[in-house]
Amino acid sequence: QVQLVESGGGLVQAGGSLRLSCAASGRTFSSNAMGWFRRAPGKERELVVTVNWSGDTIYYADSVKGRFTISRDNAKNTVSLQMNSLKPEDTAVYYCAARSNPYSSRYTYQYDYWGQGTQVTVSS
Repeated sequence: QVQLVESGGGLVQAGGSLRLSCAASGRTFSSNAMGWFRRAPGKERELVVTVNWSGDTIYYADSVKGRFTISRDNAKNTVSLQMNSLKPEDTAVYYCAARSNPYSSRYTYQYDYWGQGTQVTVSS
């Protein structure tokens, strides 16, 4: 089992920045690929970014490429998402997720563990 707890959400003006963190506990974190997903009101959950176990293979959704940066620290069992140049369309609940697999995936159904989510609201 892996338990995931997100933090760092909040309200920010367009053009601002936020940093989300996800703390993992349970089984060995370094063997899990990780991802950040988001769900905007009235929309399906979508991938934001995924990273493999070592942090050297990263995939960003086109909508966040160049603005968001993921990082993971296997020694601290954390994965973070730095979000810059935020836009109102980034408003969503953001979820941290883990796979029982070291290789990253773009598909929601391939993630086995989920955090409770943290709200990000970007005002125009």
